[in-house]
Amino acid sequence: MSNYKKLDVWKLSIEIVKVIYILTKLYPSEERYGLISQTNRAVVSIPSNLAEGFGRNSIKDTIHFLYISR
Repeated sequence: MSNYKKLDVWKLSIEIVKVIYILTKLYPSEERYGLISQTNRAVVSIPSNLAEGFGRNSIKDTIHFLYISR
């Protein structure tokens, strides 16, 4: 399979991660362990699942992780 880092969707997802991390720094500090943490984990899961999918050995597994990242 091709390198996932060359995919436009992966590059865009990394940019989204950066933007969300900047935005969550603006949240109230009392949300640090709640909404901030949950939002950051959710956004990181997008490029993570794309990468995971491209590391799989079957098309079925790859598609499964692409759907998860969606």
